Amino acid sequence: MALLPILRYPDPRLHKVAKPVQAVDARITALIADMLETMYDASGIGLAATQVDVHERLVVIDVSEGRNEPQVFINPEIVWASDEKAVGDEGCLSVPGIYDGVERSTAVRVQALDGEGRLRTVEAEGLLAICLQHELDHLKGKVFVEYLSPLKRNRIKTKLVKQQKEEARG
Repeated sequence: MALLPILRYPDPRLHKVAKPVQAVDARITALIADMLETMYDASGIGLAATQVDVHERLVVIDVSEGRNEPQVFINPEIVWASDEKAVGDEGCLSVPGIYDGVERSTAVRVQALDGEGRLRTVEAEGLLAICLQHELDHLKGKVFVEYLSPLKRNRIKTKLVKQQKEEARG
């Protein structure tokens, strides 16, 4: 297993649309393990392959209290979303230190393959529903800050670019 570098907004690679995973093989199994290790190391609850510069439809999530119930979603699709919506604060490993309100459906039904390649349907509400919608946005090349006003988005972009320049200087 290996820690993977997480792309940071406004990296243009975060806007690439992910392609379907063709086969659940040894390469995908290794990528899943690396993504889980990377997500846990970064104290995240979800990670899309897009965020580690792999543009395939793969997401890992763990919203459990004990951080010991990883879920894998390969080629996920939202097949139903509730009409009821709620605004909740979201953050993102690709947008470190930034949290803001995003409106999402309160419940979703997702079909995907699991880590063994078996088709499954997951009914989700609460944090898992929010996390699934957030991570599936990444697969479409969308980052949560795109739901915010242009003014907020530009402030966030400026702040993160400045941070990255300071980090590069050491």
